[in-house]
Amino acid sequence: MKNFLLLTRPFENGIIVREHICCFLSEFFGTGMLLFFGCMGCVYYEVNKYNQWLSALNFGLVVLIVVQCFGCCSGAHLNPVITIAAWIYNMLSAFAASLYILAQFTGAYCGYALLHLLLPSSLCTPNLCMTTLRVDITVWQAIGIEFCTTVALVWVTCAVWDPRNIRMQDSAAIRIGLTISALALAAGPLTGASMNPARSLAPAIWHNSYDHHWIYWLSPIMAGIFAASFYRVVFRREVDSADINNPKLEAIQIP
Repeated sequence: MKNFLLLTRPFENGIIVREHICCFLSEFFGTGMLLFFGCMGCVYYEVNKYNQWLSALNFGLVVLIVVQCFGCCSGAHLNPVITIAAWIYNMLSAFAASLYILAQFTGAYCGYALLHLLLPSSLCTPNLCMTTLRVDITVWQAIGIEFCTTVALVWVTCAVWDPRNIRMQDSAAIRIGLTISALALAAGPLTGASMNPARSLAPAIWHNSYDHHWIYWLSPIMAGIFAASFYRVVFRREVDSADINNPKLEAIQIP
């Protein structure tokens, strides 16, 4: 599994400190960009009630940009749930995963804070970019929606990590970005389509508003653990590097 694709560089014992710093900063700035540009795209949706698809498309395109920027550095997880999935997938050590998650939470808050510092006060609505439940959605429905959307996101990510897809890495940023847009378009009007505790925590801390906030931790994390474990046990197959690198191979045969 080592180094089988560009977007997921594994950590090993003895890796140099510079690589740890590089990955930390990549996740910090990447998640900061996600909150800064992603939530900036929500400004006019909140103020002028633009269509939901604009906000969903914007978040997906921002993810595309960040994955393209930092995918080669840290994998551009941008999400503690994806990092947990990578750990379950045996691609990160526990220490590396902790480092990623710390960078993601701090980066998310700094990105959201920077957005508020640069926007005029007239555009900084009290609930800007907060993930909230639709008024007629029950708690259990919200848990189920966040669980299902996060499972879909993690399965797409695991498929990108799958060594059988090594030849399709050029479009990984596009595929992940469009996945985010599709899921946000579907679930955004219902729960905010968080799928990411760091994305939900930063606005909640800034506005000191935590209504139903626990849902955006419990459901995505449970979904990430389930989805990554299920994919690893049921779907993933180990492939010899010789088969992956053989340009004449048309299909990988699974015994």
